[in-house]
Formats: sequence, C-alpha cells, structure tokens
Amino acid sequence: MLSGCGTSVTPGSGGLASGSDTASELGARSDTELGNKLNGQHQLIVANTSLNVGLLQQFYARHNFQPVWENHQAQANALIDAIMGAGDQGLNPDWFHAKLLRQNSNLSSIDRDLLLSDAFLSYADALARGVVPPERRGDDEVLKPEPIDVAAAVDNTLTRPDPAAAIDALAPTTPTYTALLQALKTEQFRNGVHGSRLHTIVVNLERQRWLPRSLPADRVWVNVADEQLVFYSADNPVFSTRVVVGEDIKINQSPEFSTKIDAAYYNPPWVIPSDIAAKEILPKAKLDPNYLVANNMVALPGGEVEQLPGPDAGLGFLMFDMPNHFDVYLHDTPDRDIFSRANRRLSHGCIRVQNPRELAALLMNQPTSEIDAGIEKGGTTRNDLPVPVPVFVVYETAFVDTHGVLQFRPDFYQRDAAIWNQMQMSPSGQATGTRPTLTGALRDGSSAHLT
Repeated sequence: MLSGCGTSVTPGSGGLASGSDTASELGARSDTELGNKLNGQHQLIVANTSLNVGLLQQFYARHNFQPVWENHQAQANALIDAIMGAGDQGLNPDWFHAKLLRQNSNLSSIDRDLLLSDAFLSYADALARGVVPPERRGDDEVLKPEPIDVAAAVDNTLTRPDPAAAIDALAPTTPTYTALLQALKTEQFRNGVHGSRLHTIVVNLERQRWLPRSLPADRVWVNVADEQLVFYSADNPVFSTRVVVGEDIKINQSPEFSTKIDAAYYNPPWVIPSDIAAKEILPKAKLDPNYLVANNMVALPGGEVEQLPGPDAGLGFLMFDMPNHFDVYLHDTPDRDIFSRANRRLSHGCIRVQNPRELAALLMNQPTSEIDAGIEKGGTTRNDLPVPVPVFVVYETAFVDTHGVLQFRPDFYQRDAAIWNQMQMSPSGQATGTRPTLTGALRDGSSAHLT
C-alpha cells in the first residue's frame, strides 16, 4: 500500500565519530595528569570555557593522554592562524577560542594544551559537519555528510607540511560553496556590515557543510526554496522542471533529507494519511454522503482514506518511490495549472513534478513513449529503476544555478533566521557572549602563537 504526503517526523540523529577505544581501555591508559582531567568527566571548563570532552578523549587517547602541542609548536601556530581566518569560511573565530588564544593568557601548560586541542577539533568538526550538527537542528533538517573521524583528522596535521590546509580540506568544494566564499569577500563584509544578504551567505555556507563531500554523479536535486528540480547525469544538469512544494505553515513544510529513488509507480492510488483525512476529507464526507464515491475514494481502517487510480487521482499517473520516514515523495498531479504560479507552495510536504514522465524516462533509461505506454496499460504497477538514483531535497536560499550563476531566493520557511541564531552559539551549544564578527580584521596582528 502506497503512502501519501505525510507529516510524521522523527528527530534526526547524529553525533561525533566514535573512536575504537572502549571505556575500560581509555581508563587504563589515561592515568596521567591530563588524562585524569578528562577521565569520567561530562563537562570540562578551562578559562570559563566549556570544552568538548568526548572529542578530547578521542584525540588524547591517540597520544596516551600526554600533552601534544608543546612538541608541535609549528603545527599549532599554523592551526591558530587558520582559526583566526575562520571568517573566510563564514565562521566566527571566537567559536574556536580565538579571543583566548590571542590573549595568550596565563594558563597552565595542561590547560593550554587542552584549549588548543579543543579549538582545533571544534574548527575541524565545524568544517566537516557544520557548526550546527544534526542533533541541534530541526526535525525536518536531517541532511548530513559522511562520518568524519575528527580526532584522526587533527592528529594527521602533526605530520603534514601544511596543517591548516589539511583542516580546510574538510570543507565542501561544491560550486555553490566556492561561489558563496567569493561572495563573502565582496558583500560589504570587510566593513563588518551585518545585513540580510550577509546572513543568507553565511547560513547557506553552513547548509553546504551538511552535504556529502562527494555528491553522486547521477542525482535528482530538489531545491525547495527555488521550487525547482534538476536531474544531474555524470555531474551535468541535463533536465530541470518546476515543482510544487509544501505550504509555508510549519506542519506542511517540505523537509530537507536525502534518500534514493528505486522505482516508479504507474497509476498509483493515493493513501491519504489519517491526519490529512481527518482534517480535510472526512468532514466533507460527513456533510455529503456521496463525497467519497464521487471522488473515487474509499475509507480504510485506522482513519486513512484511499483515492483509487484515475485521471483525477491526487498523485496523478506517476509516483516515484523514495523510502523516507517523512512520507514525502515526488509525484505527478492532475492540477496542471498550478505550475504557472510564482508561489508554488501548495502541498502537504510532497513534491509535485511538472514534467514527471520526462523525469521517469531519464531515471528508467527509457524513451518517454515507453513510459506513456506503461501508464496507458492501466492498473497500478511498480517499475524498478535499473539502478536506484539518489535524491536530495534541500532548502538553499543561495545557490549556484545550472549556468554557474549565484542566485538568491526568499526564505519563505523562515529557516535562515533559525540557523543564524543557532550559529551564534559555540559548537558546544553555548552562547559565545560576543556578536559574531566574521571579517578578516580578526587577524589583527596580535600574537596568538605559542612561545
């Protein structure tokens, strides 16, 4: 039985990459002054700053819980310089203890080593996963890159001739990320102006960090904010079409996620979720006893309603099967006139496709005439794709279009502001206490190097 546009949401999961050491192994190896500060701790405060105990334990386990940076001053200085220039990545250096590092305050050697490690680990983690990781985002923002062992990444800088480049390599290299970095250098940014365009650039750099570092060469890309779908073949955009996306109200907004399209259903029925049926269908059926029959619908156990296949079916003649816990799918629609609207935010969250048969032909590697013939046979049939194709449903209010031009779109779901506010917290989730200043002027010549 096919699911329709649902609104059930499961909170996203995520977390830091886990090391291979067990708790007992860590305990056995951590009987040092530094290890005792970390062992069994849930919170560690240095210079009134909360540090990430989990990441620090993973990093120092690789060094038998001994200090690291006093014997690697050149590498530490290079990484400090990278943090001072974090504004070039749309990140606030003070999220990574830049102020404390610039002050060169009177910390004990152990505390300074911990502070340096936490700064480098947090900066690497922000580039690798984003400042706002999945566990701190909204339930409908579940995109995430491949797992990264951040402790190993920082550890590897100790033998690299250019440690900062090794950390910066954790950031995305997509055309959109590159274009946004360039825009960052020219958006009145060097004067410290905090306008809405600046917010948009910074937030969308963050969204890019939520994506896999290596995007599939063949993929379907739905940008909800652009109300457009693009199909990429061998990394080239070969097809685009308008789409209808979820309404502005929170419960019906289209989520951000990725999955795979593995089949196309011809002549699909629409199983209307119980919450939509209770709100929109059953009240009409109560007023008009013939409503269900007139609309080719039947009531199902559990409060759901099924609309049988046909020319007026809610899913049209095609639905693309892409398993996900949101019950959000790409599909056809009998309401063709809606694609001419400027505002196409009309659905319960699902994505209605203006030219679904052309998309099906590309996904099935068949001519459109074969898709038409399969539909015209009648009856609901599942047609597996030769190879499942990844699909990404994103919400990018700044992006590079298929012509390589940086575009901006209105934030109609009001998600940019929420991400911006989250980014004003440190990576540990605490308020930094300072207004973010992302300009290159942070590299003000004050010494932050080890001496």
